[in-house]
Amino acid sequence: MPPVRLSGGDLARALPAGGLTYVQGCSAESALWLDELRQTPDAWGEMTFTGIFVPGLNRSTYLVNAQSRARAFFLTPELRAAGDRVEFLPFCYGDIRRHLGAQSISAALFRVAPPDEDGWCSFGPVVDFLAELWPRTPIRIAQIDPLLPTTRGHRGIPFQDLTAFFEKSEGALPMEDAGANGDSVAASVANKVAAWIPDGATVQTGLGRIPGAIFRALSKHRDLRIHSGLVGEGALALREAGALASGVSITAGVAIGSPALYAAIGEPDFNFQPVSHTHSAEVIAGLERFVAVNSALEVDLFGQAYAELTPTGLMSGPGGASDFARGARLGGGLSIVALASTARGATRIVAPQRARGPVSLGRFEVDLVVSEHGAADLRGRSHAARARALIAIADPSHREALARSWAEVATTL
Repeated sequence: MPPVRLSGGDLARALPAGGLTYVQGCSAESALWLDELRQTPDAWGEMTFTGIFVPGLNRSTYLVNAQSRARAFFLTPELRAAGDRVEFLPFCYGDIRRHLGAQSISAALFRVAPPDEDGWCSFGPVVDFLAELWPRTPIRIAQIDPLLPTTRGHRGIPFQDLTAFFEKSEGALPMEDAGANGDSVAASVANKVAAWIPDGATVQTGLGRIPGAIFRALSKHRDLRIHSGLVGEGALALREAGALASGVSITAGVAIGSPALYAAIGEPDFNFQPVSHTHSAEVIAGLERFVAVNSALEVDLFGQAYAELTPTGLMSGPGGASDFARGARLGGGLSIVALASTARGATRIVAPQRARGPVSLGRFEVDLVVSEHGAADLRGRSHAARARALIAIADPSHREALARSWAEVATTL
């Protein structure tokens, strides 16, 4: 049976009430779904919405009636403000995949590019979980968007396997690159990270000031590859600098950035794959000279990294950081945590038991911690040697206090 063509106000014809509905988020989230859901709020009953919603990019809660709920793996400010109608699951990406795979998902709402000559509709810049979820999701409702780029790698979904579809042009959601406004501290951290990355390496990092600065610091490297959960403007910067290897050099599950980035991601050097590939420890372990570079809010003197709790509350689970760190360690690569040594005058290298929130990366998942004051190589070191190395890269004004705190801790070990 061919998919049903829908027009404005028709979503209730294809999406039944209740159940668990997966909504494609990140840069492929669509305003169409919210418009449709809000037109007939009583039609959805006790529906739960889930997906990957990125702070600063995805602003909807999908709480379209008094009974609806949301299940999230990252807490946007809007979701946090919604209180107990939002279930927050602080999982790494591997566990998100296992969780979603175990759920009975009744429907999926997502955007695709128009079908190609073989009838396949690309998921564009957001392949991540949807690539594996759609075959076991009975109701598949797509927005066919001519402005969404067709990406290479995973083919997407055959048009004939859609349940229903809308046609509307929106294009991928743009997001300003925080790394474009890098400061001197971020540049200093990045230069010190770049010194540990050899030519021919495969690099993973995220979005933000320090990741953006790292890509700029790598512009004179050669034969690099990127293997990451998501890519942003930094991938374009390395590409334009001639730093990337020939052939397929950028593998990711999601792209978030500018229209220029979205215009490029359909090129042959980009390869979009699901989480089962991008975050697989076995796949990562097989990558030549793999270097995972992740950020943290704080690092304690044991070498444990904390990246989830901000002054305004929990923001996320560990995301993909632990998956990439695990793969790096398994394959003999390098797991780096990069951060500025202070924030608003407070030290971000802290005494044990002074860090905020749950541990995001354990001490066996971190090889190096890098700040603007240097690199602490934690490999093969005792607790005391780790602490000394980390104190040495803290802000000078905090080192004496950290040393005193460590001396107190050491008496209990």
